Amino acid sequence: MPEILSGKICISCGRLSSEYTEFKCPQCGDGVIIRDIHCREISNTYRCTACGFEGP
Repeated sequence: MPEILSGKICISCGRLSSEYTEFKCPQCGDGVIIRDIHCREISNTYRCTACGFEGP
């Protein structure tokens, strides 16, 4: 039986991760930001898909 991967896609790097943080955009409150633990540790930038806000 094949292994089933679970998790969410990091908005910064595009990788599937089971260790992530998910929060609403601090600017618009509509967009959902999902970042994996690695991108958070290295302060990789992200961009809100709803309003274009960019943050660390």
